[in-house]
Amino acid sequence: MQTETAIIRIVIAGINGRMGRASASAIAQHAGFELVGAFGKPDATYRGKSVAELTGSANGGSAGILVSNGFLDSLAGAKPDVLLDFTHAEVAVQNAVTALEHGIRPVIGTSGITPKHSEEISKLAAEKKLGALVIPNFSIGAVLMMEFARQAAAMFSHVEIVEMHHPGKKDAPSGTAMHTIAKIAGNGGPFNPAEVQETQLLPGSRGGTGQGGVKVHSIRLPGLISHQEVIFGGDGELLTIKHDSFNTNCFVKGIMLSLESVMKLDRLVVGLDALLPLAEKKSA
Repeated sequence: MQTETAIIRIVIAGINGRMGRASASAIAQHAGFELVGAFGKPDATYRGKSVAELTGSANGGSAGILVSNGFLDSLAGAKPDVLLDFTHAEVAVQNAVTALEHGIRPVIGTSGITPKHSEEISKLAAEKKLGALVIPNFSIGAVLMMEFARQAAAMFSHVEIVEMHHPGKKDAPSGTAMHTIAKIAGNGGPFNPAEVQETQLLPGSRGGTGQGGVKVHSIRLPGLISHQEVIFGGDGELLTIKHDSFNTNCFVKGIMLSLESVMKLDRLVVGLDALLPLAEKKSA
Protein backbone atom coordinates (compact mmCIF):
# COMPACT_ATOMS: atom_id res chain seq x y z
CA MET A 1 0.00 0.00 0.00
CA GLN A 2 1.31 3.41 -0.97
CA THR A 3 2.27 5.66 1.95
CA GLU A 4 1.25 9.28 2.17
CA THR A 5 4.83 10.52 1.62
CA ALA A 6 5.90 8.14 -1.17
CA ILE A 7 6.35 9.54 -4.66
CA ILE A 8 3.84 8.11 -7.15
CA ARG A 9 5.61 7.09 -10.35
CA ILE A 10 3.56 7.51 -13.52
CA VAL A 11 3.74 6.54 -17.18
CA ILE A 12 1.46 8.26 -19.71
CA ALA A 13 -0.12 6.53 -22.71
CA GLY A 14 -1.20 8.90 -25.46
CA ILE A 15 1.43 11.49 -24.62
CA ASN A 16 1.01 13.43 -27.87
CA GLY A 17 -2.68 14.20 -27.36
CA ARG A 18 -4.09 17.28 -25.63
CA MET A 19 -4.81 15.40 -22.42
CA GLY A 20 -1.46 13.61 -22.43
CA ARG A 21 0.45 16.86 -22.84
CA ALA A 22 -1.58 18.65 -20.16
CA SER A 23 -1.09 15.76 -17.73
CA ALA A 24 2.67 15.63 -18.30
CA SER A 25 3.00 19.33 -17.49
CA ALA A 26 0.83 19.04 -14.36
CA ILE A 27 2.66 15.92 -13.12
CA ALA A 28 6.03 17.63 -13.57
CA GLN A 29 4.89 20.44 -11.25
CA HIS A 30 3.43 18.14 -8.55
CA ALA A 31 5.77 17.35 -5.65
CA GLY A 32 4.13 13.98 -5.03
CA PHE A 33 4.37 12.67 -8.60
CA GLU A 34 7.21 11.60 -10.87
CA LEU A 35 6.83 11.03 -14.60
CA VAL A 36 8.93 7.96 -15.45
CA GLY A 37 7.71 7.08 -18.93
CA ALA A 38 5.53 8.03 -21.87
CA PHE A 39 4.46 6.55 -25.18
CA GLY A 40 2.00 7.12 -28.00
CA LYS A 41 1.31 5.35 -31.28
CA PRO A 42 3.83 2.65 -32.23
CA ASP A 43 6.57 3.97 -34.54
CA ALA A 44 5.28 7.55 -34.14
CA THR A 45 7.52 10.30 -35.51
CA TYR A 46 7.86 11.78 -32.03
CA ARG A 47 9.28 8.53 -30.59
CA GLY A 48 12.62 9.22 -28.94
CA LYS A 49 11.90 12.87 -28.29
CA SER A 50 11.94 14.14 -24.73
CA VAL A 51 8.58 14.72 -23.05
CA ALA A 52 9.64 18.29 -22.29
CA GLU A 53 10.27 18.93 -25.99
CA LEU A 54 6.96 17.36 -26.96
CA THR A 55 4.87 19.21 -24.38
CA GLY A 56 6.80 22.49 -24.43
CA SER A 57 7.34 22.24 -20.67
CA ALA A 58 10.74 22.34 -19.00
CA ASN A 59 9.34 21.78 -15.50
CA GLY A 60 10.55 18.96 -13.28
CA GLY A 61 12.46 16.01 -14.71
CA SER A 62 10.45 15.58 -17.91
CA ALA A 63 13.44 16.72 -20.00
CA GLY A 64 15.13 13.39 -19.21
CA ILE A 65 12.11 11.24 -20.12
CA LEU A 66 12.09 10.03 -23.73
CA VAL A 67 8.94 8.90 -25.54
CA SER A 68 9.00 5.10 -25.87
CA ASN A 69 7.70 3.01 -28.76
CA GLY A 70 5.12 1.26 -26.56
CA PHE A 71 4.05 0.33 -23.05
CA LEU A 72 6.49 -2.57 -22.57
CA ASP A 73 9.36 -0.45 -23.91
CA SER A 74 8.51 2.26 -21.38
CA LEU A 75 8.84 -0.32 -18.57
CA ALA A 76 12.41 -1.18 -19.51
CA GLY A 77 13.93 1.75 -17.65
CA ALA A 78 11.55 2.21 -14.73
CA LYS A 79 8.73 0.56 -12.76
CA PRO A 80 5.74 2.91 -12.57
CA ASP A 81 2.99 2.74 -9.97
CA VAL A 82 0.29 4.08 -12.29
CA LEU A 83 -0.52 4.02 -15.99
CA LEU A 84 -2.45 7.12 -17.08
CA ASP A 85 -4.09 6.26 -20.41
CA PHE A 86 -5.42 8.68 -23.04
CA THR A 87 -5.32 6.41 -26.10
CA HIS A 88 -8.58 4.89 -27.35
CA ALA A 89 -10.88 2.24 -25.96
CA GLU A 90 -9.53 -1.02 -27.41
CA VAL A 91 -5.89 -0.05 -26.87
CA ALA A 92 -6.63 1.30 -23.38
CA VAL A 93 -8.18 -2.00 -22.31
CA GLN A 94 -5.15 -3.93 -23.60
CA ASN A 95 -2.86 -1.49 -21.79
CA ALA A 96 -4.88 -1.84 -18.58
CA VAL A 97 -4.59 -5.64 -18.67
CA THR A 98 -0.84 -5.39 -19.27
CA ALA A 99 -0.51 -2.86 -16.45
CA LEU A 100 -2.37 -4.98 -13.91
CA GLU A 101 -0.38 -8.06 -14.88
CA HIS A 102 2.78 -6.06 -14.10
CA GLY A 103 1.44 -4.77 -10.76
CA ILE A 104 0.66 -1.29 -12.16
CA ARG A 105 -2.61 0.50 -11.48
CA PRO A 106 -4.39 1.83 -14.61
CA VAL A 107 -6.23 5.15 -14.73
CA ILE A 108 -8.19 5.27 -17.99
CA GLY A 109 -9.32 8.65 -19.25
CA THR A 110 -10.29 7.28 -22.65
CA SER A 111 -13.83 7.54 -23.96
CA GLY A 112 -15.67 4.57 -25.42
CA ILE A 113 -15.08 2.11 -22.56
CA THR A 114 -18.03 -0.31 -22.59
CA PRO A 115 -19.51 -2.30 -19.69
CA LYS A 116 -17.84 -5.39 -21.20
CA HIS A 117 -14.48 -3.62 -21.11
CA SER A 118 -15.05 -2.56 -17.51
CA GLU A 119 -15.98 -6.11 -16.52
CA GLU A 120 -12.73 -7.45 -17.97
CA ILE A 121 -10.65 -4.88 -16.10
CA SER A 122 -12.69 -5.33 -12.91
CA LYS A 123 -12.10 -9.09 -12.80
CA LEU A 124 -8.34 -8.72 -13.22
CA ALA A 125 -8.10 -5.82 -10.73
CA ALA A 126 -9.96 -7.89 -8.13
CA GLU A 127 -7.74 -10.89 -8.81
CA LYS A 128 -4.57 -8.79 -8.43
CA LYS A 129 -6.06 -6.74 -5.55
CA LEU A 130 -4.99 -3.55 -7.34
CA GLY A 131 -6.84 -0.29 -7.84
CA ALA A 132 -8.06 0.70 -11.30
CA LEU A 133 -10.06 3.68 -12.51
CA VAL A 134 -12.21 4.40 -15.56
CA ILE A 135 -12.96 8.13 -15.62
CA PRO A 136 -15.44 9.32 -18.29
CA ASN A 137 -14.70 12.98 -17.45
CA PHE A 138 -11.98 14.44 -15.21
CA SER A 139 -13.71 17.81 -14.80
CA ILE A 140 -15.14 18.52 -11.34
CA GLY A 141 -17.78 20.72 -13.00
CA ALA A 142 -18.84 17.87 -15.28
CA VAL A 143 -19.15 15.56 -12.27
CA LEU A 144 -21.41 18.10 -10.58
CA MET A 145 -23.46 18.44 -13.77
CA MET A 146 -24.04 14.68 -13.77
CA GLU A 147 -24.88 14.64 -10.07
CA PHE A 148 -27.42 17.47 -10.45
CA ALA A 149 -28.95 15.59 -13.39
CA ARG A 150 -29.21 12.47 -11.25
CA GLN A 151 -31.08 14.43 -8.58
CA ALA A 152 -33.43 16.03 -11.12
CA ALA A 153 -34.24 12.65 -12.65
CA ALA A 154 -36.44 11.83 -9.65
CA MET A 155 -38.67 14.81 -10.45
CA PHE A 156 -39.14 14.64 -14.25
CA SER A 157 -40.37 12.05 -16.73
CA HIS A 158 -38.89 13.63 -19.87
CA VAL A 159 -35.17 14.20 -20.47
CA GLU A 160 -32.81 14.48 -23.43
CA ILE A 161 -29.04 14.94 -23.54
CA VAL A 162 -27.16 17.02 -26.10
CA GLU A 163 -23.41 16.38 -26.09
CA MET A 164 -21.04 18.33 -28.33
CA HIS A 165 -17.41 17.63 -29.21
CA HIS A 166 -14.80 18.33 -31.87
CA PRO A 167 -14.89 16.32 -35.13
CA GLY A 168 -11.84 14.29 -34.12
CA LYS A 169 -13.80 12.42 -31.44
CA LYS A 170 -14.39 8.86 -32.65
CA ASP A 171 -17.08 7.57 -30.31
CA ALA A 172 -20.67 8.73 -29.99
CA PRO A 173 -22.31 9.23 -27.60
CA SER A 174 -19.42 10.39 -25.45
CA GLY A 175 -18.35 8.54 -22.33
CA THR A 176 -19.67 11.45 -20.27
CA ALA A 177 -23.10 11.15 -21.91
CA MET A 178 -23.20 7.39 -21.33
CA HIS A 179 -22.24 7.85 -17.68
CA THR A 180 -24.91 10.56 -17.33
CA ILE A 181 -27.54 8.25 -18.81
CA ALA A 182 -26.66 5.55 -16.29
CA LYS A 183 -26.92 7.98 -13.36
CA ILE A 184 -30.25 9.39 -14.57
CA ALA A 185 -31.74 5.95 -15.26
CA GLY A 186 -30.66 4.82 -11.81
CA ASN A 187 -32.72 7.51 -10.09
CA GLY A 188 -35.93 7.66 -12.13
CA GLY A 189 -37.72 6.59 -15.25
CA PRO A 190 -38.75 5.17 -17.51
CA PHE A 191 -38.37 8.45 -19.39
CA ASN A 192 -39.93 10.01 -22.47
CA PRO A 193 -43.16 7.99 -22.74
CA ALA A 194 -44.49 8.17 -26.30
CA GLU A 195 -47.35 10.61 -26.80
CA VAL A 196 -47.66 10.22 -30.60
CA GLN A 197 -46.51 7.79 -33.25
CA GLU A 198 -43.40 9.63 -34.45
CA THR A 199 -42.36 9.71 -38.10
CA GLN A 200 -38.64 10.38 -38.63
CA LEU A 201 -38.16 11.78 -42.12
CA LEU A 202 -34.42 11.31 -41.59
CA PRO A 203 -33.39 8.15 -39.67
CA GLY A 204 -31.84 9.03 -36.34
CA SER A 205 -33.20 12.58 -36.29
CA ARG A 206 -34.63 11.97 -32.81
CA GLY A 207 -31.27 10.81 -31.54
CA GLY A 208 -30.33 7.59 -29.81
CA THR A 209 -32.22 6.01 -26.93
CA GLY A 210 -30.27 4.76 -23.95
CA GLN A 211 -30.97 3.09 -20.64
CA GLY A 212 -34.37 4.00 -19.16
CA GLY A 213 -35.50 5.67 -22.39
CA VAL A 214 -33.11 8.63 -22.03
CA LYS A 215 -32.51 10.21 -25.43
CA VAL A 216 -29.12 11.54 -26.49
CA HIS A 217 -27.94 13.63 -29.44
CA SER A 218 -24.27 13.87 -30.47
CA ILE A 219 -22.94 16.94 -32.29
CA ARG A 220 -19.44 17.10 -33.84
CA LEU A 221 -18.25 20.51 -35.07
CA PRO A 222 -14.97 22.45 -35.34
CA GLY A 223 -14.60 24.96 -32.52
CA LEU A 224 -16.10 22.66 -29.91
CA ILE A 225 -14.05 20.94 -27.21
CA SER A 226 -16.32 19.19 -24.69
CA HIS A 227 -19.86 20.36 -23.89
CA GLN A 228 -23.04 18.76 -22.58
CA GLU A 229 -26.59 19.84 -21.80
CA VAL A 230 -29.10 17.71 -19.90
CA ILE A 231 -32.58 19.06 -20.61
CA PHE A 232 -35.53 18.06 -18.44
CA GLY A 233 -39.05 18.98 -19.53
CA GLY A 234 -42.21 19.28 -17.46
CA ASP A 235 -45.61 20.90 -17.73
CA GLY A 236 -44.85 24.57 -18.37
CA GLU A 237 -41.13 24.42 -17.58
CA LEU A 238 -37.67 23.35 -18.73
CA LEU A 239 -34.65 22.64 -16.57
CA THR A 240 -31.30 22.76 -18.39
CA ILE A 241 -28.11 21.60 -16.66
CA LYS A 242 -25.12 22.55 -18.77
CA HIS A 243 -21.35 22.14 -18.60
CA ASP A 244 -18.73 23.59 -20.99
CA SER A 245 -15.02 22.83 -21.18
CA PHE A 246 -12.98 25.49 -22.96
CA ASN A 247 -9.49 24.03 -22.50
CA THR A 248 -7.70 21.17 -20.75
CA ASN A 249 -7.10 23.15 -17.54
CA CYS A 250 -10.46 22.07 -16.13
CA PHE A 251 -9.41 18.41 -16.21
CA VAL A 252 -6.14 18.75 -14.29
CA LYS A 253 -7.61 18.73 -10.77
CA GLY A 254 -9.54 15.53 -11.50
CA ILE A 255 -6.48 13.89 -13.02
CA MET A 256 -4.39 14.69 -9.95
CA LEU A 257 -7.11 13.36 -7.65
CA SER A 258 -7.37 10.15 -9.69
CA LEU A 259 -3.63 9.52 -9.60
CA GLU A 260 -3.62 9.87 -5.82
CA SER A 261 -6.83 7.92 -5.22
CA VAL A 262 -6.05 4.85 -7.34
CA MET A 263 -3.20 4.01 -4.95
CA LYS A 264 -5.75 3.63 -2.12
CA LEU A 265 -8.01 1.23 -4.04
CA ASP A 266 -7.95 -2.54 -4.50
CA ARG A 267 -10.65 -2.78 -7.19
CA LEU A 268 -12.03 -1.04 -10.26
CA VAL A 269 -13.98 2.19 -9.71
CA VAL A 270 -15.85 3.96 -12.51
CA GLY A 271 -16.40 7.73 -12.44
CA LEU A 272 -14.68 10.63 -10.73
CA ASP A 273 -17.77 11.13 -8.56
CA ALA A 274 -16.88 7.95 -6.67
CA LEU A 275 -13.57 9.54 -5.60
CA LEU A 276 -14.92 12.79 -4.20
CA PRO A 277 -15.78 11.28 -0.77
CA LEU A 278 -12.08 10.26 -0.53
CA ALA A 279 -11.08 13.87 -1.15
CA GLU A 280 -13.51 15.10 1.50
CA LYS A 281 -12.11 12.69 4.11
CA LYS A 282 -8.56 13.75 3.31
CA SER A 283 -9.38 17.45 3.84
CA ALA A 284 -11.52 16.84 6.93
